[in-house]
Amino acid sequence: MRAPGPCAECGAGGAARYRCPRCGSAYCSVPCCRSHRERCAPGARRREEAAAGHGAPAGGTGAPEDIPSEEEEQDRVPPQRLQLLGESAELRELLRNPHLRQLLLALERARDKGSLLRRLMQEPLFLEFADCCLAIVEPPEEKEKEKENVLPA
Repeated sequence: MRAPGPCAECGAGGAARYRCPRCGSAYCSVPCCRSHRERCAPGARRREEAAAGHGAPAGGTGAPEDIPSEEEEQDRVPPQRLQLLGESAELRELLRNPHLRQLLLALERARDKGSLLRRLMQEPLFLEFADCCLAIVEPPEEKEKEKENVLPA
C-alpha cells in the first residue's frame, strides 16, 4: 500500500487517506471532503492527467456517460445517512474484526470488484457487515413505507 500524499484541500502532507469517487482528488478529513464536494468537477483531474500524458484512471473519463441517471441518483445515499455509519457503535464493533478488515481491503484493491463482491456476499461475516450498513442507511421502518408506496392497495 502506498503512503498517503498531501491533502488537495488543506495541503496537509502525508494525510490524504481518502479519495473523491467522482474525480479522484485526495483529501484528509470530513471537513476537507465537504469543502471539496462543494466545488468538485467530476473528471477534472482525469482530464488534467490525460493532458499531461498520464492517461485517465480506470472507471471513467468525466464524459456525459459518467453522469448518473435518474434511477442511479435515487439509489444514492444522502450524506447525512452516510454520516450515521461513522456514528454506529455496532458497525465500529464489526470493523474491529481483522478478518473483515482484510476482506474490505481486498475489495478496495480488486480490479473486478463486482465479481469479488458476489463472492464476499457468501461470507457470513461480510454479509453481517453489509446488513448492518444497510440497516443504518435504510432503517426497516423506511423500507416498509417504500413497500406501501409501491404495492397497490
